[in-house]
Amino acid sequence: MFIERKINHATHEVELWKCEWRNELGKAAVKDFVELVGVEQPLGATSSADLEQLPAICWSYGRTLGNIAVYSQTILGSFPSTSGDDAKLKCDFVNAGKYRNGAERWWCRTHQSHWGTKADIESLESVGGMVCANRQQEMSYVVSPKVIDLDEAAEIGIWCSMPPALSSMQIQNRAPKIHVHVRNTEGGSKEIDQDFQAISVRYKMGSGLFANSDISVVNITPPAAFEFVRSLEYGKELDCINCSHCGYPHLDLGDFAEKPHRKHFCANCGRDSTWSKQPIVSTPLKPMHDAYPQASIFIEPDRVLNLDEFGGCNFVAWASTPAIMWTANRPQEKGIHVHVHDGTSRIVDDTFSKVVYEGAQLSREHLIEKMFERTIT
Repeated sequence: MFIERKINHATHEVELWKCEWRNELGKAAVKDFVELVGVEQPLGATSSADLEQLPAICWSYGRTLGNIAVYSQTILGSFPSTSGDDAKLKCDFVNAGKYRNGAERWWCRTHQSHWGTKADIESLESVGGMVCANRQQEMSYVVSPKVIDLDEAAEIGIWCSMPPALSSMQIQNRAPKIHVHVRNTEGGSKEIDQDFQAISVRYKMGSGLFANSDISVVNITPPAAFEFVRSLEYGKELDCINCSHCGYPHLDLGDFAEKPHRKHFCANCGRDSTWSKQPIVSTPLKPMHDAYPQASIFIEPDRVLNLDEFGGCNFVAWASTPAIMWTANRPQEKGIHVHVHDGTSRIVDDTFSKVVYEGAQLSREHLIEKMFERTIT
């Protein structure tokens, strides 16, 4: 028994069939298509029309790579709610070439796992079809995520939201989120100022950010945002490598975001034939970040805060972090961001170059390490 691809000329879909060789004495072996297993998913980017029909983002913590634009016609309706971390989704297979023994190899884009070994094929009957080894993995998800259009506001800032470094109240460790500021006029009031579980960022097609020109939407998930900010903060060699087979941008996560490397594995098509000229950590957030000149320019604000002067008030403090996206025409501020509450309202909400607490000056470097430690990935 083996799996073979076959074009259905009526539907123009590539089907996956269980096959067997039939040997008759004195005749050439004949390939019998025994049973239809399923339909291979296309590699291409999802169209804007599909995006409107299937507005969902899913991701998993603990992975070493990810796909920035995973949309499947099979997954909507499988989510228990509008958001959560308990979705069990169907496999989404594309052909990933062949194994060394010549057998066809498939890649599940949903669960980031190969399929096609002898053991996989032998288990077809017992597991009820073609499913990958990670099919029981529970995934985080957002249905109908917030869509940020980069061309529809004067200023947009997107950050990785992490737990505070210091507070007068108890600090809970948590997963990262995506914080968004949107201003419709330069320097104006914020139309959006809140955290999201994940967002979709839309930009003009044909801008040349990625090798696959069909991509016009990039999903920013918490793991991708966290690794990007951490790599920026530690000065790692960041770039974006596009798959040599399908053209999709590559995203390193987890262990693969720790150390720059040259060989890169595609989460969209499951092939490992892409090499960068030098060791890098690859992320599609890098070209989007670099598309705006002020995104890498920082100033220290001429503001000082002494928290000891606010006796009886609660406070929360973060080290400022570099924005993932910064479209404003002014530099970002680098320092320590502080909120102070007097019990009824927030009386301080700003970024300072110097903050004093219990008579000592706080260190931004120490604070950001505490934020990284408290972030669950």
